[in-house]
Amino acid sequence: MGIRHLKKTFVLLLIIGLIYWFSLPKKIFDTPTSLVLVDRNNYLLGAKIAADGQWRFPHNDSVPSKFATAITEYEDRRFYDHIGIDLTGIGRAIRDNYQKGKVSSGASTISMQVIRMSTKRKGRSIYRKIQEMMVATRMELSYDKDQILALYTSNAPFGGNVVGLDAAAWRYYGKSPELLSWGEAATLAVLPNSPGLVHPGRNRQRLLEKRNLLLSKFLERGLADSTTIELAKEEAIPEAPLPLPRLAPHLLSRIAKEQKVKVENKKYAYFQTTLESDLQIRIQQLLLQHHQRLQNNDVHNMAVLVSNTKTGEVLSYWGNVIPPNSTEAHGQNVDIITAPRSTGSILKPFLYASMLHNGTILPHSLVPDVPMYMGGYRPQNFYENYDGVVPASRALIRSLNIPMVRMLQQYGTANFCTQLHKMGLTTITKSPQHYGLSLILGGAEATLWDLCGTYASMGRTLLNYQERIQQQRNAYSPTDFRPLHYLLRDSTPAPSKFLAEAPVLNATSIYNTFEIMRQLERPNSEGGWKYFESSRDIAWKTGTSFGFRDAWAIGVTPEYTIGVWVGNATGEGKQGLIGVKTAAPILFDVFNQLPHTSWFSAPKTALVTIPVCKESGFRPSQYCPSIDSVTVGTNAYQAKACPFHQQLYLDSSQTYQVNGACESVHNMVTKPWFVLPPLEEYYYKNKNPSYKKPPEFRQDCRFGAEQQSMQFIYPKHPTTIFIPVDFDGKVNGTVFKIAHQMPEKVVYWHLDNAYLGMTKDFHEMELKPKPGKHQVVLVDEDGVRIEQRFDIVLKER
Repeated sequence: MGIRHLKKTFVLLLIIGLIYWFSLPKKIFDTPTSLVLVDRNNYLLGAKIAADGQWRFPHNDSVPSKFATAITEYEDRRFYDHIGIDLTGIGRAIRDNYQKGKVSSGASTISMQVIRMSTKRKGRSIYRKIQEMMVATRMELSYDKDQILALYTSNAPFGGNVVGLDAAAWRYYGKSPELLSWGEAATLAVLPNSPGLVHPGRNRQRLLEKRNLLLSKFLERGLADSTTIELAKEEAIPEAPLPLPRLAPHLLSRIAKEQKVKVENKKYAYFQTTLESDLQIRIQQLLLQHHQRLQNNDVHNMAVLVSNTKTGEVLSYWGNVIPPNSTEAHGQNVDIITAPRSTGSILKPFLYASMLHNGTILPHSLVPDVPMYMGGYRPQNFYENYDGVVPASRALIRSLNIPMVRMLQQYGTANFCTQLHKMGLTTITKSPQHYGLSLILGGAEATLWDLCGTYASMGRTLLNYQERIQQQRNAYSPTDFRPLHYLLRDSTPAPSKFLAEAPVLNATSIYNTFEIMRQLERPNSEGGWKYFESSRDIAWKTGTSFGFRDAWAIGVTPEYTIGVWVGNATGEGKQGLIGVKTAAPILFDVFNQLPHTSWFSAPKTALVTIPVCKESGFRPSQYCPSIDSVTVGTNAYQAKACPFHQQLYLDSSQTYQVNGACESVHNMVTKPWFVLPPLEEYYYKNKNPSYKKPPEFRQDCRFGAEQQSMQFIYPKHPTTIFIPVDFDGKVNGTVFKIAHQMPEKVVYWHLDNAYLGMTKDFHEMELKPKPGKHQVVLVDEDGVRIEQRFDIVLKER
């Protein structure tokens, strides 16, 4: 009987013990929390309210010392001495309640209050009190005092829909809990006991009295000196809750979207970013200043992204400008940083660098700059003037459209699409045929996020090259080209392997491209370049999309990569919305907010000096009379030789060209000559008076000469010409134009075998053919003939 009784007792105690042990849930609080965004130094950038409508920040393990002192002094003076229940406090509560004849004191410890808050039970009863005591003592076995105090501090009510110290400090005082004064800490310490005290219209005096009484206790217990307490009592108590900071609203929304699964699982509701709040504030003010200026032209939106070139960390993120009292009528809530927009000219450095990378061009190779018509596509330079031929470097500096289209034609649209994918542009998703040659002029869309990431990757590749060479490693890594990141936990990836060859762009092609981009003088190729006064060396580029819808500016230094977009979120274009006029000033203003920057070191171990033709920029042929040199990568050896210098055969007077059919070889004089095709020559000589065109063939040598002296300027190729019809039914004409190497020659014009007239010196004529198919034939006085077929289609205005 005794043994059986002992067994029953043991089983009963075991059951009680198990009930006691498992009375504490694995997760004490399972309430939704706000999504909180802080900068790299834990300064609050913004937050989203929790799913239950409460401002409840995620759990914070750290409790500031002043508040810890205040809350334990006010709520549970013996907190660090008891085991979850305070027997002395219970005795005092029984005595006080008996004397007053009602329940006026509950003797609840902080540990017991944690349990009560976690169960969300309202009302009081002896049973609930006993239950709280039991679970509180159980909690004391699994949590230390600091952890329990942190649980209380993170979940205590502070009035209205404010829960937890972190939210309360920001809502009532606009600061981090660590920065609370003694007066502020004491004010917040009395609130969980009576959260209704914080109200702008009532209970003010009572809150003040309770706060000051607690401060007096600090003095009595020697927790602070009299001067500190007196000053604390002079502090004002909070009025209505303050709005939380909105220093990165678009990034906050982006994180809420991109990290949705993590937030729903309540794993990462607290996001520490790589942003710098001070810089974020300065750029906000800068954007507001520029917005004040630009809105007069009905331009309402702009975005700025600042990143660390080396690490890829985002330092400032403004997806849009948000003016004071904004009604979001102009789409200020749209995050332009992640919105695909037409690129304008901003991709041109990528093409230039890619062609240097594979040796397709040299830095100053001449590229055609003449009107072109290809399958109905007619690109134009900004001011519709042409140089004939222009060095590729100058084409990039001046952002000339025609030479860049010619370069893309040479490089290949399909190859360029593949290269852009490798470089990190995620929005180039359609086929090369869809984009065509317009790809280089804004025919595709990209995001400011991708563009800044790609330019930063170029800078990073160059920086890492120097470091790895010094460390005697292979110079490249697949991780050099990677997206930017905005979360501090997404640390810079360690290279998994090192490569001898660059996977995307080599250091020399990047360096030569940046050297061209840092030239601040800008001619009027994109609406009037200016001279920007700056002591900084910056590789920068602007872009303007068709219809003046998007203005871009991106700049790179070894320290920073900055991107700026200006326009309207609605896509509405505005005259004057040009990259250099609207986005570039913001770019340089942002750079002026940053510490002084340096410049990229030349990758000397990868550079070689090779001879080039001084006039054409190509590798010299045997006929190039003047040789220069250029410092490039070894891939430059693949570049072709100069195609423009030819050896001409002249008569003994060097007045005319001759050939073997009309002149003895012994009487010929050979001479190298810079020869351009007729169309290129037509425009080139207008801007280069020193250009000497080749001598014409002697009269008796023209038969059999393979010289093509005439070329159409318009129409260039077989094409369909749309003729506008005015409202009165009048049909307009079309001006046909040719280039002749000898403009003084007479040219005879024929349309459909009918003679039209002749021209001399200036070879153009207005034609008014009827709708349908036609043929125009031109013959000069030497019998040289060219012809062109075309279709005329009438188009009403």
